[in-house]
Amino acid sequence: MTTAAQADAKVYPPSAETVARAHVDSDKYDRMYEASIEDPVAFWDEQGKRVDWIKPYTQVKDVSYAFGSVGINWYADGTLNVSANCLDRHLKTRGDQTAIIWEPDDPNDAAQHITYAELHRRTCRMANILESMGVRKGDRVVIYLPMIPEAAYAMLACARIGAIHSIVFAGFSPDALAARINGCDAKVLITADEAPRGGRKTPLKS
Repeated sequence: MTTAAQADAKVYPPSAETVARAHVDSDKYDRMYEASIEDPVAFWDEQGKRVDWIKPYTQVKDVSYAFGSVGINWYADGTLNVSANCLDRHLKTRGDQTAIIWEPDDPNDAAQHITYAELHRRTCRMANILESMGVRKGDRVVIYLPMIPEAAYAMLACARIGAIHSIVFAGFSPDALAARINGCDAKVLITADEAPRGGRKTPLKS
C-alpha cells in the first residue's frame, strides 16, 4: 500500500557529473560487500591500509563471542591519530579544497567554505589552547557548543592531543550539563556565549 507521504515524495536524481565523480556505484558496492562477507580479514586489511598509521597493525581481527569471554578487537596493536587522518594527510593534495561547508542560522548570511588547510590551522590552534590549559592525553573535555565550526575544531583538537571529548547538546539544561561534567570528571568545558537556533538565541554561558 502506498502512503500519502510516499505518493507526495519527490526524487532528486544526482547529476551526471556527480555520478561520474562518485567513488562507489551500486555494482562496486555489491562487489565490495560480497568480498567483505567471503573474507572479512582480507577485506578489512585492504581498507585499513587506506589510512595513515603511526604504528601499523599486524593483526586485523581478534574476536571472540565465547560465553563469559566476549572480546571484539580490530587493528588492536596498531596506533593512529584520527585528527591527523582527517586533516594532515590531505594537506599536500587538497589543502585548498573545501572540507566543511557551514550554513549559518540566518539564511541571509553567506555560508562558510572551510578548506582543509584552514581546518587544520584552526584545529591546531584549539589543540594548543587546550594543552596550554593543562589538558593531556586521557583527560576529558566537555563540548557544549551550538552547531558552529568551532565544534568541529574542538572535536578534532581533542583527538589530536589524545583527550576524550564528550558532546553535550546545546539545548540541555544546566543541571544536565553539570551531570555530564561531573560524571566524566571533565578537566575543561568548551562553550559559547550563546547558541543561535531558528532565529532565537539561547544564552549558553550564563
